[in-house]
Amino acid sequence: MTKTPDITIIGGGIIALLTAREFLLAGATVTVIEKNAVGQESSWAGGGILLPLYPWRQPDAISRLALQSLKLYPTLASQLKNESSIDPEWNPCGLLITKNPDFETAVSWCNRYDISYQTADSDRLHAFNTQPDQPLWLPGIAQARNPRLVKSLKQDILNKGVHLIEHAELTNIVLTGNRVTAIETASTRLTVNELILSAGAWTGQLFRHLLPTLTKHAPKIMPVKGQMLLFDAEPDTLPFMVLDDDQYLIPRLDGKILAGSTVELTDFSKATSEEARDRLNAFALNLMPALKNYPLIKHWAGLRPGTDQGIPYIDRHPDISNLSINAGHFRNGLVMGPASAQLMADLILKRPTSVAPEQYQLASPH
Repeated sequence: MTKTPDITIIGGGIIALLTAREFLLAGATVTVIEKNAVGQESSWAGGGILLPLYPWRQPDAISRLALQSLKLYPTLASQLKNESSIDPEWNPCGLLITKNPDFETAVSWCNRYDISYQTADSDRLHAFNTQPDQPLWLPGIAQARNPRLVKSLKQDILNKGVHLIEHAELTNIVLTGNRVTAIETASTRLTVNELILSAGAWTGQLFRHLLPTLTKHAPKIMPVKGQMLLFDAEPDTLPFMVLDDDQYLIPRLDGKILAGSTVELTDFSKATSEEARDRLNAFALNLMPALKNYPLIKHWAGLRPGTDQGIPYIDRHPDISNLSINAGHFRNGLVMGPASAQLMADLILKRPTSVAPEQYQLASPH
């Protein structure tokens, strides 16, 4: 007879994998169930900048998770590289923000959170065709290469003993009183001790469909499509990340350069469009004319788990004693992931929290 795991997690994206790892490190037994293949949705599709875009314009709840994650990432990346033998390509290459009309607010935020910054000089800007407005250089900001981070995390948690079930869509949640006693997929029924819903953009839909009577504290999460391009450039063509208005370029260690991204309120379709491709391509070639020397080799879309303010839900359900949610990170899943996983484990294991939990509760306005 199979023993019931301590923790069962629904979802296989970056948040679910980091959450699984946090519990495994605490000595728990963990099962992860993913409807498709692990890490093939928003976690794979994003850019990997490890800072919210213009964080001083975001709610403080986002900054608190992001800054806690920034403390955790160097060690996390080193451990993943060593223990999985897959390099997640954590790269503190720095971020240039070309336009900062709210410069004083930006500097105040950097000072508050001890983020190193400089006024960007002409040497930093010379490769770009833009109209700089109080440009800011953040030399310590890093990136991670999403697909490689997901691969390394998957291998790491497998090494640590996770029970990973892929291609298994959740079809039913069995409630007995105020507890989840079992879950069902198309092929199996599994008993649970603690259940965590961490299914990214699908979390809200899944919750409403399988727990239709719990409308009061249902997570309000909707899919928000983002489209991206990839240029086959050479190493050192672009040595750092660039944010220009609401679009960006991100160089990978092998030279390839990402251009992104769109923000489209949509359904669950990941279809790409010629209009988005042309707009992103025009942005990239205009901002960095040197990209005209390199072919555009890939165009894709992913679905972010959006909430009204971009603040995720990280909470134990107030009515179901062994149900928790860790989802709704919008475009900051990688940025907030390590701290979100830590907070989820803190709440379930009743540890002191590194981040105050109140702003991520299901009852909070999101």
